[in-house]
Amino acid sequence: MKQIKKNKQDWQEQLSSEQYHILREKGTEPAFSGKLLRNKATGIYSCAACNNPLFSSETKFDSGTGWPSFYDVIQQGNVKLQPDKSHGMDRVEVVCAQCGSHLGHLFKDGPQPTNKRYCINSLALKFDKNKD
Repeated sequence: MKQIKKNKQDWQEQLSSEQYHILREKGTEPAFSGKLLRNKATGIYSCAACNNPLFSSETKFDSGTGWPSFYDVIQQGNVKLQPDKSHGMDRVEVVCAQCGSHLGHLFKDGPQPTNKRYCINSLALKFDKNKD
């Protein structure tokens, strides 16, 4: 996968201030505030910073946590997982493999068949509805 590298100014010009905070500064949006949380349309969720396809609507589920949740990625290698010990917690950060943007976190309390919950910020995602 080709890596996308931009400087701080380029990212700030491309992204909204809220997106920049989440994607580039590892922030998070308030629970239950994201526009994609209740999205039930069929399509693909991509990185809001670089359009890398990340998740399919087929693996989206309502976790009740307040953020869009998925039990699997669309393709292995499209996200990277890395340790996150910030805020006194021991978590697994989910990062876009193409541009390095922070997306959210991975937890081991999801449904079958993976038992995984990719808990992702709405502002880190772009949704492309499938055309019928």
